[in-house]
Amino acid sequence: MKQVSLGNQGLNVSKMGLGCMGMSDFYGAFDDNESIGVIHFALEQGLNFLDTADMYGVGRNEELIAKAIKGKRDQVVIATKFGNVRDPQTGAFLGVNGKPEYVRAACEASLKRLEVGHIDLYYQHRVDPSVPIEETVGAMAQLVKDGLVKYLGLSEAAPATIRRAQAVHPISALQTEYSLWSREPEDEILPVCRELGIGFVPYSPLGRGFLTGQIKSVEDFAQDDYRRHSPRFQGESFNKNLELVSKVQALAEQKRCTPGQLALAWLYSQGDNIVPIPGTKRLAYLEENIAALNVQLDANDLAELEQIAPKGVAVGDRYPNMEGVNR
Repeated sequence: MKQVSLGNQGLNVSKMGLGCMGMSDFYGAFDDNESIGVIHFALEQGLNFLDTADMYGVGRNEELIAKAIKGKRDQVVIATKFGNVRDPQTGAFLGVNGKPEYVRAACEASLKRLEVGHIDLYYQHRVDPSVPIEETVGAMAQLVKDGLVKYLGLSEAAPATIRRAQAVHPISALQTEYSLWSREPEDEILPVCRELGIGFVPYSPLGRGFLTGQIKSVEDFAQDDYRRHSPRFQGESFNKNLELVSKVQALAEQKRCTPGQLALAWLYSQGDNIVPIPGTKRLAYLEENIAALNVQLDANDLAELEQIAPKGVAVGDRYPNMEGVNR
C-alpha cells in the first residue's frame, strides 16, 4: 500500500489507516481473536497506521493492540489519544483533562498498556476548555523531547486552537469527523491544516457505518450499540438520512463499487493530506475498504456527489452533546 506523509514533520503512514475503537467498545459485541486477525491482515496488506485511544474499552483497546503487534513493532505506526477520562470500573465519562501532569501520566499509562517504548502519534482527544492549549501542548512537547512520543496531534480542535497549538510545537495531524454526510471541516479546518502543513485524519469516514448501505433500521444495531443514542440515527432523522444513502448506493452501482468504497474514494479526492481511518472488526469489511483505493472518480462523479451530498445534508447532530467538539 502506498505510504504518504502526514504533516511535514516526517511522519509517514499508509494511505489508509485502521480505526480500532469498535474492536473493544461502543459498537456491540466484539471478539479479540477476530480483531487480532483483522490487524494482522491489515499489516500484511501494508496498512500500518493503527488508531486507538486510552478511553476505548477503558484501556482494553490499547492492550488488544499490544497483543496484535507483538513481534511486529517495526511494521506499525501507532496513534493513540488522551484527554477523555472514564471511570475505570464503570466506564462512565468523567470529563476532559488537559492538565500538564495528566498528559504525562496518561502517556505513561498508554505506553504500559501498548507495551512499547514510544508512541508514534499522540493526540489530545478533546480540547480541555479549562486549560490553555499552550499548557497542554507544552506538556506534549516535553514527551517528544523525552523520547516517549514522536509526533503530536489534535482531535476536534477549532481553527484558532490549532494555530495556538502549532505556535508551541509542530502539529503533524488533526483528527476530526469528515465524510459525505459531515463536511463541516471544509469551511475552515481543512484550509488551516493545508496552510500550516498539518495532515488531516478523518474519523468515521463511513458515517459510523451508515454510508455503507448496510444499515436499514435501528434494529440493525445491538442493544448496547452507541448509535442507538446518536441524533442522526433517531426517528425521522434516520429516515431522511436513508434517502441520502440510497442515492449514494445508486451511484455506487453505476461505478461498480460499494457505497462505502464510493464514500472513501470521495474523501481521497478532497486532497493529498487526507488519511482516513475507517474502523472495522470484520475481515470482509477491511478488504472492502482497502479495495476503495482502486476506485477512481472523475469530474462528473464528483459533481453528482456534490448534488447528492452537499454540506449540511445530514439530518441531526453528530453527537447528543456537541459542546466537546471543534473547540
